[in-house]
Amino acid sequence: MPILVAVTILWAFSFSLIGVYLAGQVDAWFSVLMRVALATLIFLPFLKLRQIEPKTALQLMVCGAFQLGIMYGFYYQSFLYLSVPEVLLFTVMTPIYITLLNDLLDHRLNIGFIISALLAVIGAITIRYQGVDEGYLKGLFIVQGANVCFAAGQVVYKRIIAKERTDLPQRTVFGWFFIGALAVVIPCYLILGNPDKLPTTPLQWSILTYLGLVASGLGYFAWNKGATQVSVGTLAVANNLLIPAGIVVNVLFWNRDADILRLSIGGAIILLALMVNDKFNQRFQQAKAA
Repeated sequence: MPILVAVTILWAFSFSLIGVYLAGQVDAWFSVLMRVALATLIFLPFLKLRQIEPKTALQLMVCGAFQLGIMYGFYYQSFLYLSVPEVLLFTVMTPIYITLLNDLLDHRLNIGFIISALLAVIGAITIRYQGVDEGYLKGLFIVQGANVCFAAGQVVYKRIIAKERTDLPQRTVFGWFFIGALAVVIPCYLILGNPDKLPTTPLQWSILTYLGLVASGLGYFAWNKGATQVSVGTLAVANNLLIPAGIVVNVLFWNRDADILRLSIGGAIILLALMVNDKFNQRFQQAKAA
């Protein structure tokens, strides 16, 4: 869990950096391409072609294609229709997608995972709720597309690594994850990208470099590695910790309006969800051992 919390703090800045400095100014697909390409460069030197079976490498590529490549396509487009707090708010369904996808793959229903995820959703909605009219519907559905891809990638990656030998250094195979994302992003940029909307200022180039090397490269590796060390319920709840963190950063550094009382109450509910999940997880493990 400490790894997931650390990455949450790191990613909390990404929403505002994209919403304030890149959205509508730099072509979304170019931003995605640069982030994924830089992240790929970090892990290529660690990649060992004979470390895993070709089938597993392909699975990791598919995982990266969804969790990073396709997800980023939805994610960046959403900022054209929604504000930073709204994008954050609409990610509240990610925990539900994580728990449901995991249960579908296991052919079972764990009520503890569902309850903790629902509590996290309630906490996130409490933080900043606004009625959704027609103007927000397109943005809402775009964010849900990103949520499904992000959830699917986490669940599948966790399962892939669980099947590998315990001494496998994840850094030696994670390059396949980014290669899969790159395989999606390159043709999307060539087909859908706008070469007339490239970064025009040193600040925009610097932000894209930071997002690629740090937020995407190191961030996704740490997040997915952390995902393999916690239960699915904890992973689901951790996804919504990003919402209060992102809004706090947005308020402190960019002076956006936010209801501090709602933020505090919602954050407390999310922490409660973590506690509830831990209790259910303990009972689940005890019942499994018995």
